[in-house]
Amino acid sequence: MPAARNRRCTAHFQKRECDMSSIADVKGVKMGHACDFQGVTGITVVLCEDGAVGSVAVVGGAPGTRETDLMKPSFTVSEVHGLFLAGGSAFGLDAAGGIVRYLEERGAGFDTQVAKVPIVAGAVIFDLAIGDSGCRPTPDMAYTACINARSYGARSGNVGAGVGATVGKLWGPRYMMKSGLGNGAVKLENGVLVGCVMVVNAAGDVYDPGTGQPLAGAYDRENRRFLSCSDRLEKNPAGSGQISTGNGHDLAGKNTTIGVVATDASLTKEECRRVAIMAMGGLAQAIRPAFTPFDGDTVFAVSTGKAEYGRSRLDAGLRASLVAQIGIAAQKAVVDAVLDAVVCCEGIAGIPARCGLGSRG
Repeated sequence: MPAARNRRCTAHFQKRECDMSSIADVKGVKMGHACDFQGVTGITVVLCEDGAVGSVAVVGGAPGTRETDLMKPSFTVSEVHGLFLAGGSAFGLDAAGGIVRYLEERGAGFDTQVAKVPIVAGAVIFDLAIGDSGCRPTPDMAYTACINARSYGARSGNVGAGVGATVGKLWGPRYMMKSGLGNGAVKLENGVLVGCVMVVNAAGDVYDPGTGQPLAGAYDRENRRFLSCSDRLEKNPAGSGQISTGNGHDLAGKNTTIGVVATDASLTKEECRRVAIMAMGGLAQAIRPAFTPFDGDTVFAVSTGKAEYGRSRLDAGLRASLVAQIGIAAQKAVVDAVLDAVVCCEGIAGIPARCGLGSRG
């Protein structure tokens, strides 16, 4: 049984389970976090020390990533040993050095005959506008996150890379709300587990697909109501001006939703790529709008191959069916994780969170 999460559930969200599996429950995967609450930033690491087949889908127009080219199906190296989700914008990419150091010390990596080289991929969010813009995740923070990594349970909300995450910025920073890091997982009938972790820092708003109601996004604190994206576009239609933060600065490169999907089934690199693409459908269900020119939406997908199912040879039709099942499960897990991120976070740096809106939210 997975360990219970350290989390809070709002009355609106009581119907959703509070004790769920996470990516850390996938065999062959560990997850850890490091946080800087003074600087309002952090980092989350997903470790696959035995190596995992992996790929990635980058759909947003303003990504900040490391090693995504190497994870394309046509490229030679198939395995990845560590992934990270970090704050700090492009500065946060430097934190990967701490993960590489941790993995090298433990003999994990791609064997080049002269040394084992850890393959570490990752993505970053822009969180420099809240907290201290000079504070970014460092290699030492990443190393600490690796030390903290465990292979069960999960924490949600203001943790790891979710510490500085916000949503609902199309109306400007005065209306944005706090978001965070969320977890989700789905177990298939054949025993295969699909888990994910998402950091939600979207320009758009988060909706519960089951009810169609907004959970977090652009929020008018004075009138205590959500402001819809469609209203924003009507006031500033294409051609009449730039969608901006309201102070003359555009949104480009300042938002993104990033995450990792993992399964213990045995998949090829191309199949992982398909799962990553399908997982993006979960973002489209829960975030409006998604994949904008202002977001760097990126999802990594990894397969540890620790489950029995999928190891033996399957004909093309059965393999395609397996990939489809895992992709559908990934979509659901991503939706769960996105909603989890905004429900379990708390307000910080004067930015309100869902849990503080009360019954009228």
